[in-house]
Amino acid sequence: MPNLAPSILSSFATELLAAGGMTAEEAAIVGPSLANANTCGYSSHGVMRIPFYLDMLKVGDVKSNVELTAIEEGASTFVGDANWGIGRVQCGRLLDHLVPKAKQYGNAIGTLRNSGHIGRLGEYCEIAANEHGLVSMLMVNTHGAARRVAPPGGIAPRLGTNPIAIGVPRGNEPLILDFSTSVTAEGKVRVKSIAGESIPEGWIIDSDGNPSTNPDDLYTDPPGTILPMGGDQAYKGFGLSLMIDIFSGALSAGLCAREIPVTPKGNCVFLMVIDPARLGGLEAFQREVNQISDFVKSCPTRDPNGEILLPGDPERKTVAANTANGIAIDEENWSKLTELAQSLSVDVPEL
Repeated sequence: MPNLAPSILSSFATELLAAGGMTAEEAAIVGPSLANANTCGYSSHGVMRIPFYLDMLKVGDVKSNVELTAIEEGASTFVGDANWGIGRVQCGRLLDHLVPKAKQYGNAIGTLRNSGHIGRLGEYCEIAANEHGLVSMLMVNTHGAARRVAPPGGIAPRLGTNPIAIGVPRGNEPLILDFSTSVTAEGKVRVKSIAGESIPEGWIIDSDGNPSTNPDDLYTDPPGTILPMGGDQAYKGFGLSLMIDIFSGALSAGLCAREIPVTPKGNCVFLMVIDPARLGGLEAFQREVNQISDFVKSCPTRDPNGEILLPGDPERKTVAANTANGIAIDEENWSKLTELAQSLSVDVPEL
């Protein structure tokens, strides 16, 4: 199993994307973003996406070097059409449009439709918190084109995995909550499928509704389904997913989940950013965020050596470990990248 330094993986990803059809500017944004996802422990949103991104570019489902079009723009709103551009690039532009609006008016809301896959949601919340001191909430659906999750009691997928991320600035350790509303992200199942590995019990059911640990059962015809988040309370995870589909797909005038997809797989986006200095005041905000963080962290643990983790703490620990030891990539996913590199005449990093 290869172990790569984050900087090496980032450079390799950037070179692959540039050779595969992205502009140098796009590759310089997307490559580090994917490597960053791996560094944070989100392999489902990391470099395993490169072959899929380049395939979509090749067939024209996603386009390089396109503008973000403003369909409607107000003092604190921005409704955008990504024109099926590179998702990480176009959603980054959406955030750039909203930041000055939030600084001026206290909050700003934007949407995107017709966007390629925007990547790890938590990254945008980290940027909003670390670079701009803004609270943020971001959610996406699959543009009505990738159903993966059945409602509780159902055996056929109806919604996507529909993730949500919420970010709160807190010095150099922001609170970042980032999760799919399903038990797991589809990308994590795909990583296991490519690697030829089984998945944990409780992630998926097959097309007959039987529990399965075979990731390939998600991709049969008819397909299996990922279970909603929540276990015995799965209606909560599924209900949240339904609302995210509406916030993302309906408010953007994009598309919500449907039986027959009418667009390529991509994302409709809902993004809200808030300047705490323009609401209750920055001093009060910082005081209370620090107070509640310290109060929660002070909770006694059953294990004498236990530790209470806040949103963002697991990622920070993973980043520290991967920076020190390198990022592990399984042999099958690595071989797909090296085969792609050979086809594009890109040098493979020495291990």
